[in-house]
This record gives sequence, C-alpha cells and structure tokens, in this order.
Amino acid sequence: MSHRAIHCTLSIQHDSSCHSHEERDKMSASVAVYRDIYTEDRFRQTYGTEDQSRGRERLRDRLAQRCSCSQVDCLHLLKKRLPVCSWLPKYKIKKWLLGDIIAGLTVGIVHIPQGMAFALLTSVAPVYGLYTSFFPVVLYMLFGTGHHVSTGTFAVLSLMTGSVVEQLVPIPLGLNSSSPEGAELEAQRIGVASAVAFLSGIMMLCMCGLQLGFLSTYLSEPIVKAFTSAAAFHVTVSQLQSMLGLRLPRYAGVFSLFKTLASVMENVPHTNLAELVISLLCLAVLVPVKEVNSHFRERLSTPIPMEIITVIIATGITYAFSLDSKYDIQIVGHIPAGFPEPRLPALETVPEIAGDTVAITLVAYAVSVSLAMIYADKHGYSIDPNQELLAHGISNTVSSLFTCFPNSATLATTNILESAGGHTQLAGLFTSLVVLIVLLLIGPLFYFLPKAVLACINVTSLRQMFLLFQDLPDLWRISKIDFVCFNLLSFPEKYL
Repeated sequence: MSHRAIHCTLSIQHDSSCHSHEERDKMSASVAVYRDIYTEDRFRQTYGTEDQSRGRERLRDRLAQRCSCSQVDCLHLLKKRLPVCSWLPKYKIKKWLLGDIIAGLTVGIVHIPQGMAFALLTSVAPVYGLYTSFFPVVLYMLFGTGHHVSTGTFAVLSLMTGSVVEQLVPIPLGLNSSSPEGAELEAQRIGVASAVAFLSGIMMLCMCGLQLGFLSTYLSEPIVKAFTSAAAFHVTVSQLQSMLGLRLPRYAGVFSLFKTLASVMENVPHTNLAELVISLLCLAVLVPVKEVNSHFRERLSTPIPMEIITVIIATGITYAFSLDSKYDIQIVGHIPAGFPEPRLPALETVPEIAGDTVAITLVAYAVSVSLAMIYADKHGYSIDPNQELLAHGISNTVSSLFTCFPNSATLATTNILESAGGHTQLAGLFTSLVVLIVLLLIGPLFYFLPKAVLACINVTSLRQMFLLFQDLPDLWRISKIDFVCFNLLSFPEKYL
C-alpha cells in the first residue's frame, strides 16, 4: 500500500524575552507523518459520509438515552407524571394550609347541590352526580398541574352526555322509577353515561401518548366562549319543564331545542303551581346572592353558599308539610349511602357513542386546559398541556368504573376555589372529604329535595355564560373573524 509522507516543522515557541533567536532555531524539530492514500469512493466505503456518521451517532445516543434508567431519571419521570410528588414536599404549611382548607370546604359544599343538579342534565339519578363530584377530584389532585383548577360535573358535558343517554335509553312517560322496569332502565342509563366517560378518557390518554397537548395553543378564546354560551341556552330550556312541574319527554337530535320549547309552551296550562312557586322563590334568593358574591368577592373571605342552604331549607319544608304527596311535587327520591361497587360501563354501546364522545372529549379538553391556563397566567406558574391530558384521561377512565359520567374542570367551582384563597391542589382533598361525608352519612336525608330546586341551581349557575355576550362589541372591534366564529358556534342548534 502506498503511503505519503508529510513533513512539517514543529516549533516550540517560548517567550522572546527568555531565549535568543539562535536558541529558538536549535529547539525546532522536523516530524514526518505517514498515512494511506484514499480515493473518494474508498474513503466513503471505509468511514462513510459525515452525515451518516453523525446520524448513526445521534441515533445511538438517542437510543442510549431513552433506554437508560438511572435513579435521577426515574425520579424526574415520577415527578413529571405524578405532580403531587413535586409540589407536596415543597408545601408551605403556615402560608397555604388555611387557604386550601377554606377553599376546599367551600367548593365541596357547592359540589353537593351542583353535582345532583347536573346529574339531572345527564338523565341519570342525582346520586351519580355525587360520585362524579368525588372520584375525579381525588384523581386530579394527584395528576393535575393546575393549582387552582376544580374538577367535577360540568353543565356543558352533562347536557351533551344526556343527549346521548336519551337517544339510546329513552324512558317512557309515567314509568315509576322505583319499579323493577324503572330500576333496570336507570342502570342502563348510567351504563351508557359511564361508557361515554370511559371512551372519553381513553381518547385523552391516546392524545397524551401522541403528545397532542400542543393543540391547546390553537384554542381560540372566542370559540371556547361560544361553546359555553350555546350550552347555556340548551341547559336553560331543558330545565323549564322541571321548574314548571311538567312531565314531558326529553327531545334529542336536530331541532331538539325548538321541539322542547314548543312542548313546554303547549303544556303551560298544566303547570304545577306549587313547583312554580318553589322555582320563583329559589330564583328570587339565588340570583341576588350570586350577584353579591360576584360584586363583593374581594371583601368576602368565602362566597355565601346559598345553593346548599336552599337545598337544606327546601328539603326540610317539603318533608315537614308533605308537599310531595299533597301537591304532587317531583322529588329526588332515594339516595343510597356508601360507595358504588366498581363495574364495567356498557362497552357494547361504544360504536354508537363514538361520534358524540369525540365532541365531548374536545369540549372537555378545551374548557379544562383553557381554565388551567387562565389561572396559571394570573398566578405566575405554568401548566403542562400533555400532563393535563393524562390527568383528565385517568380521571374519566377510572371514575367511569365507579358509575360516574364525563367530568372536566368546571367554571363555577374553579372561580370559587381561586377567590376563596386556594393555593394548591391540596384543596381538592378537603373538597372530596365534604362529598365523602355526604355520600356515607347525609345523602339519604335529601330524599325529599324537590327537583325544581335543582333545576333553579342549574339555571343560575349559567349566569356567567350568558354574560359572555357582553364581549361581542369589543370582539367586533378587535377581530371580525372571531366575531363571526363566536356567533356561528353560539347559535343554539350548533349544540345538538
């Protein structure tokens, strides 16, 4: 093999102040370097191209990094996927604990009537709303990254899930819910609602696995507001029959809003006057108190829990005067005490609910991540959108095994949690304790609670959603496109 010799002079340089010119010449040396002569093709065969070499090195490094499992990496992964391990050791007891206790208890008190009320929107028994107000709260406390996010039942998801339930398991008018046939239909209904929650959770987990959390960057605020505003129309109309004491079928599908309105107008002469009076009294109390809570939120240490006060008073009056038997008032009925037994949802309905579940999943993700971002920006911390997908995915999947319907972050309770002084997810622990006490001990006492009261709670909880229309003039000046999107998406029949 031929070699080429390369001669070069190796000079050892020193400071000129120490050595003369002659001394530097003597210290110079010649070095001969021999190497093989390569053609371009032979060099590529031996060593490959620079890009290939770098590509192989990058691939090896990447695989080695992914396959390595050091103690530091395991700890980092644990803190990333189970955020409670990250913030709990740094918890400031003296600074944060009191605020978390007060905020958690306040939100727990609100969860009780709201959970039962939103269960009616889902077309299931009120006790399932209590279950959905317990399990997701505990799970999000462990896996969520939003310090001020409160999860549980949400009117928008309840309404959309209720439409699916009504389509698949309609209940004939006049059927006694305490009869064997009524109990069987009720079991089928919660099976469908739980199947929607299970499939929604699986979809979120898949989105997390595909790292689709970046989609939150493209969520336009007007679009989210339009969805929630449209839901407010449907929720209000769907609750009219309960507020008037009418026994009417619940419509689903195209033009369901107008069908429900027409049915209510036709049956107005059959209004139950006792339930109408109860509804008017509840609205006369709830609306002013909500305005007081809104206008004086900075002065009030905790919002006035008028919902639970109204529930307690209405239940006591109905029981004391036997209003259910004397005036044929619709009441909640039996609420079993204790935990539900774990069971699989009605998975055989998955092909029929898949299309609606996609919409429910996107709405749940949009609302949850938007709320988390709003309060994270306000308090100067960041959230992980992919971890939020994981948290809500686990929350829906696991809770569906305990007869819960779809859940997400909620507007009202998140606002209460933040305004009441909550600092971390630990507030969820105290919220779940309140709901747990109701489930184990107090639940059966709500037997005589009028459904009209729950309907009023549903309607008054939508006050903020209706107020979103006040933003339209400013939106028109800022962006004509967002203005058009808001109006198109908030048109009621878009929320079928």
